[in-house]
Amino acid sequence: MSAPARIGPNAVLQHLPVLDAMIGERLRGALLHRAGIAEPPPDAGMLPEDEVARLHHAVRLFLPGRAAEIQRAAGLATGDYILANRIPRLAQQLVSALPAMLGARLLSAAIAKHSWTFAGSGVFRVVSHRPLRFEIRANPLAVGASDSATCDWHVAVFERLFAALVWPDVRVSELECAATGAPRCLFQIDPKR
Repeated sequence: MSAPARIGPNAVLQHLPVLDAMIGERLRGALLHRAGIAEPPPDAGMLPEDEVARLHHAVRLFLPGRAAEIQRAAGLATGDYILANRIPRLAQQLVSALPAMLGARLLSAAIAKHSWTFAGSGVFRVVSHRPLRFEIRANPLAVGASDSATCDWHVAVFERLFAALVWPDVRVSELECAATGAPRCLFQIDPKR
């Protein structure tokens, strides 16, 4: 029997201060309770994918008017955490020093290599380089039916990484989302013109 899929703890941990600031600790506690998850400790290791998915879904379900804002803020904070703790300074300097398209390729390769930390059991792939597009098939965080794209957290993580290392004025868009019935979540990353 295989172990359950896991996702990096920042997919939950970075939501906590955002939720505290936007709805308060008491309501954040109630949201975690409704999602059926306990607050992970700051030094938590990889978390069960289904717990992470339940929190992301609960934010969209119970806070629909603020979900995009909450997910975006948590995604930007996750990107900041990755830059501060997971990508060595020398690697950041190398990516930033390269011509933008080469830097984007190198960063994309690193993201693909570590995609299991944010895609869990989903399948991540760099679809193309011009334009730069990523896909996540069977994205475990795109749960629950929606009329519009729901992956604001992923969009914000990609935005923060590419803005810091490749294109300061990057634009990241979710072109397709599994929550809308699409076969995949498709993201496009390109510089603002």
